[in-house]
Amino acid sequence: MRFRKNAHVPPASAATPSSRPEDERLPPRLLVLYGLQHILTMYAGAVAPALVIGAAAGLDGPELGVLVSGALLVAGIATLLQTTGVLRIGAQMPIVVGSSFVPVSAMTAIAADADQGLPVVFGASLVGGLFAFCLTPFFGQLVRFFPPVVTGSLITVIGLSLMPVAANWVVNGAADGMPALSDLALAGATLGLVLLFSRVLPGLLSRISILLGLLAGTLIAVPFGKADFSQVGDGAVFSLGSPLYFGLPVFDLAAILTMCVIMLVVLTEGASHIIAVGEIIGTRIDSKRIAAGLRADVSASIIGPLFNSTPGSSFAQNIGLIALTRIRSRYVVATGALMLILLGLFPILGRVVAAIPMPVLGGAGLVLFGTVAASGIRTLGKVDFDNNLNLIIVATSLGFGIIPMAVPQFYDGFPDWLALILHSGIVGAAVVAIVLNICFNIIGGGQYEEGPSVFAAAPTLDKEYPEEDAREEAPQARDATSGDLSDGAGSPPTPSDEAPSRT
Repeated sequence: MRFRKNAHVPPASAATPSSRPEDERLPPRLLVLYGLQHILTMYAGAVAPALVIGAAAGLDGPELGVLVSGALLVAGIATLLQTTGVLRIGAQMPIVVGSSFVPVSAMTAIAADADQGLPVVFGASLVGGLFAFCLTPFFGQLVRFFPPVVTGSLITVIGLSLMPVAANWVVNGAADGMPALSDLALAGATLGLVLLFSRVLPGLLSRISILLGLLAGTLIAVPFGKADFSQVGDGAVFSLGSPLYFGLPVFDLAAILTMCVIMLVVLTEGASHIIAVGEIIGTRIDSKRIAAGLRADVSASIIGPLFNSTPGSSFAQNIGLIALTRIRSRYVVATGALMLILLGLFPILGRVVAAIPMPVLGGAGLVLFGTVAASGIRTLGKVDFDNNLNLIIVATSLGFGIIPMAVPQFYDGFPDWLALILHSGIVGAAVVAIVLNICFNIIGGGQYEEGPSVFAAAPTLDKEYPEEDAREEAPQARDATSGDLSDGAGSPPTPSDEAPSRT
């Protein structure tokens, strides 16, 4: 059945297996065109974690190319599983899976350890993926422990914890920690171009402004001798993924525990994305489909170590692309997955990406990583802070998350295994947010007739202006299981969403 361009999208409750909009089949030329849109939208985000972790591990150009190629290959495989559905792995929905930003900070700390390095990263990824895979059947029951007040705090910490990475890229290894004027100018030019492209370019071009900024910044760097492509020709042009290029995975208890905690955030993010896509395209979503989709997400963590890649998750930017274009066919994204696999099989393309100057990456990284933090802030915007302790939950978790950034040696006096777990700040923020949310909101319901503390007693706008009291209160938040928890993508709230969330 072919859908007209302006065909009505049926509500989720009305969708049936025989009329699912995601099963729409398009001509091959449109599959290629729309599939390419998805790849261009997610490419920069897909390779950025590999570049961050590779730089922390001290890899050179060819080795960085291996990580980039592995990230693209695994993203293609996981996306293909997500869109087609094989052995109950994959939600059969137009969802792109790529390297996740969530574990980057923790993996960077692990990779920077000369005694451990990438094999430990891959070992933790493998065990964390298996742990998450086992949780998928009943994760719907666990998601209530990750309402927007928790996920918003965690995503904000993740974005903030990546900011020093962008700054170090601009510094470009300077011994005194001060960037050279040329590097600062190059980073500033790249940042300016990204902002300019975001503002003046239309539609899809605006959505790939970061990728365009990287290309433009690199072209600017070439005549000044800041871009070195001399190693692009080193190594194979074609490779079947370079399996276990960095050796067999090494299993370290502290790294594994860290990754298991982080995978809970990846699962929460993935579940919210699946629900959001279902709302946008108008298809039925149930617990079995969420579980199948999450299995595809975590498959990237399980097969990734074989092909030198890191944990993956669904990409929010591609959800926005679906909402913008209204192209709902899962076969479009499946075509894009085949393109990713093709790119991953040609390491020379990865080496070209690895030759991008570090200051250029730094300039674009300020926007790219800032977007992650902004997504967390947007999620927190859905939280009700009136007559509860949600403000304290956010404040305390952010404080614990920022400690390692403000004072990197803060946990050095702790046992080594505990110091490694807390070093990223993400785990500390996660533990604090989850525990406080249970204590304040789940136990006792989280409602207070009077403000429970000075933090909850701050005057609100309607109290300062009594004439506004009669105005109908707009919906404040969405339930953790009925909307996107990470970036707010999705359709307008349904009537069942109108009660403000208290968690």
